[in-house]
Amino acid sequence: MSEALPLVHLALVAAYAGLQWTVRGLVYPQFPAVPTEAFRDFHARHSRLISRLVGPLFAGQAVTTGWLLTGVAGAPWPPVVLSAGALAGVLLLTALGAVPLHRQLGRGFSVDVHRRLVRVDTARTAAATGNVLAAGWLAFG
Repeated sequence: MSEALPLVHLALVAAYAGLQWTVRGLVYPQFPAVPTEAFRDFHARHSRLISRLVGPLFAGQAVTTGWLLTGVAGAPWPPVVLSAGALAGVLLLTALGAVPLHRQLGRGFSVDVHRRLVRVDTARTAAATGNVLAAGWLAFG
């Protein structure tokens, strides 16, 4: 197995998980503190800036996960499958949960929508953390 690919994969997975923990623990808890009249602009700026970070991390993880799944790298299957499943979970939670909730928040702050976003984000954080464990297993055995 190429030793570089699992390390690159781990770096991407860990970078995303770190970002996810920061968003869950620092960014989203501050949403309710934004004044109502400023929230739409605040949220639009947040969405624009966070996508610049998340997009490349998702793309990088998709590439390394896809490469690992081809079997060409000769990586052991259990951590590869676990990592791929964790990434799939993050992407599904993002597409089906977080994105629609962010669209709603883009129209204005709602305590209920924010609460649901935090729940979805907690699940994304758990999946991202699980991916770090799987990628660590892959990289270090």
